[in-house]
Amino acid sequence: MRGSVDGLESSAPIGAMLPAVFADDDLAQRFVAGLDEVIAPILNVLDCLDSYFTPTLAPVDFTHWLGGWVGAETDGTEPETRLREAVAAAAYLHRVRGTRRGLAEAIRLAFGVEPEITESGAADWDARPLGPVPGEHRPRLHVTLRLPDPTPSDEHRLDSLVAAARPAHMPYAVQVIAAERNPER
Repeated sequence: MRGSVDGLESSAPIGAMLPAVFADDDLAQRFVAGLDEVIAPILNVLDCLDSYFTPTLAPVDFTHWLGGWVGAETDGTEPETRLREAVAAAAYLHRVRGTRRGLAEAIRLAFGVEPEITESGAADWDARPLGPVPGEHRPRLHVTLRLPDPTPSDEHRLDSLVAAARPAHMPYAVQVIAAERNPER
């Protein structure tokens, strides 16, 4: 939450901009010093405005707001580093939305692990016309996510994410399972 900052000095003090007749007036100088204290945080934000729109530099609370503004797939529970990555990647993800790559990247940013995606589509080229059509006749999409400690809400979140990022015509199924743990030697 933005607010006043104790001891923050104004980058443009009003007292120095007053006409000469008020330069030695103690009351006028104290009055505008109070205004400087109120306006200093606003001027500070304006001086650093480009940093507020750079997810790696913006304050965390502003990054949450920025994520909603750009349509980042976040739910507010992700760690700060993943939040910043998701906000920074939001424009790219909107460009590749509906593709396998876009779906995989959205899931990786949301959960921090790579998903296993199987689908019915395919592409091929043949010099002869009327060759066999690749892929399956019925569209399908299946997403499996292996998490170290899955919770019931993970499957719901994955379902919501896949529903939003998949191709619109594609029926889908999701599955969240526990990842196999490798014992350390």
